[in-house]
Amino acid sequence: MTDYIPVSAVIACHICPRRYYFERSEEREESLRYTVCKQVSTHLGELLDEEEIWREVLCVLPEAPPEARDLLDQCVAACRETTWQTPVQTDLAVESDILGIRGRVDKVFSDGTFAIARSSTAPKAGAYGTDRLRVACYVACLHETLGKPVTGGYVEYVTGGACRFVEPQPRDRREMIKAVRAAKQVVAGDVPPRPLRAPCEGCPHFERCTAGPRRLSDLF
Repeated sequence: MTDYIPVSAVIACHICPRRYYFERSEEREESLRYTVCKQVSTHLGELLDEEEIWREVLCVLPEAPPEARDLLDQCVAACRETTWQTPVQTDLAVESDILGIRGRVDKVFSDGTFAIARSSTAPKAGAYGTDRLRVACYVACLHETLGKPVTGGYVEYVTGGACRFVEPQPRDRREMIKAVRAAKQVVAGDVPPRPLRAPCEGCPHFERCTAGPRRLSDLF
C-alpha cells in the first residue's frame, strides 16, 4: 500500500474533518513551542545541558526569538525533576497497512514501549483525548512495523516535565477507526459532514464552512 494517511491527518479529522478538508493543501510550519520542546525531548534520559540544547534549537530555527530561550530554560528545569528512559532509537518511521496510516515515533524504548513529545501543558491526570488517539495510532503502526505486540506509549509533556503512560482502550481504537475513515473520505475528495459539536469558535473557515464547501466538480 502506498497512499498512507499521516497520523497528523487522523488527529485533525478527529477534531474536525471539515476543517481538515479546507486546510489539507496548506503547508503548516512547525510551531516555535514545539521546536523547543522537541529538542529538549531528544536529550531526556541524559544530562541536560541548556547551552548545548539552545545551540541545537538555533541550528533548527536560526531566527528563534529570545522567548524561545526562556521556554527552553523552563522545560529543562521541569524535566530535571523527572526520571526519563533512554531510547534505543529515535524518529522511527512506522506504518500500518491494515489502517493505511503512517507516522514517525519520537522514541522507542528497549521494553517495546515508545514516547511522543508534546508541547502542550499536561492535564491534571492522564492524557488528552487527542494524545490517546495518537498513541493508539502509533501502537497499531509499531505492531505492524516491528512485528511484535506493543501495549502502549508515553506522552511527554515537556513544558511541565510530565510523562504519562497511555494504554489504548477500545473507545480509543473506535475513535481512531472513525477518524481514519473520515481522513480517507477527505483524501478521496468527499466533503465531510460538519460535526454536531464542531469546535467553530475561532476557526478561520467558519463562514466558508457554514456556507457549504463544494468540490470543483460540482461547479460543472
